[in-house]
Amino acid sequence: MKVPTFGNQSQQQYIFGNIKMLEFDLQENGLRKLNSALHDQKEDTNQTAWEVINPKGSHAIAVGIDAPIEVNIKGSTGYYCGGMNKQATINVKGSVGPGVAENMMSGKVVIEGDASQYAGATGHGGLLVVKGNASSRCGISMKGINIVVHGNIGHMSAFMAQSGNLVVCGDAGDALGDSLYEAKLFVRGSVKSLGADCEKKEMRPEHIEILKKLLEEAECDAKPEEFTRYGSARNLYNVNSDNSDAYSGLIK
Repeated sequence: MKVPTFGNQSQQQYIFGNIKMLEFDLQENGLRKLNSALHDQKEDTNQTAWEVINPKGSHAIAVGIDAPIEVNIKGSTGYYCGGMNKQATINVKGSVGPGVAENMMSGKVVIEGDASQYAGATGHGGLLVVKGNASSRCGISMKGINIVVHGNIGHMSAFMAQSGNLVVCGDAGDALGDSLYEAKLFVRGSVKSLGADCEKKEMRPEHIEILKKLLEEAECDAKPEEFTRYGSARNLYNVNSDNSDAYSGLIK
């Protein structure tokens, strides 16, 4: 496969074992060229390792990738970094602006610093790891994504969260899980307040297993037994009692 070229190619390729690392200077070459090159990568690409330097808070870095590649961003980014990700692993060596990993389908996004508002919003799959704190509305309307935050999260997190798991190793702000559907929320620290229709739930063995796996994937040394589970009280559902059998598989 032809390797992408940007500027002085001889200065931008590095070999680590059998892996060829392609370095991309965002300041020199621009966002359009980077995202276009990342979009060109397919299942069988041999250019699996990318390093982005000089991001300097740029927006929409590494959005819409659909290939099993790894992208390392050396610095902080603006909004929507890693949005709509499929398959790729994206590592940010800094903090991110609003909407990181928004609508992610699969893959993994790891933030070494903090995340601004609505991290992981509407995500359908994959794993988002924030090693610092996440701001308000973390996991809003999540639809199957797993999110692990090593620090704290802000207010209105997991608002209308439909499915997936939100793991918070620190504290949670006001109105956690407001209008929650079937997502599972795990908080190690304190919760300032619960949102409408969110309540404390029993922690069963299957939940301990979910937590154990996610904490290992997120490289977090917290113990699953230290967490409290929260979920929907299901008082806001529009359920027809005549069809109760149809809902029995959802209500556990």
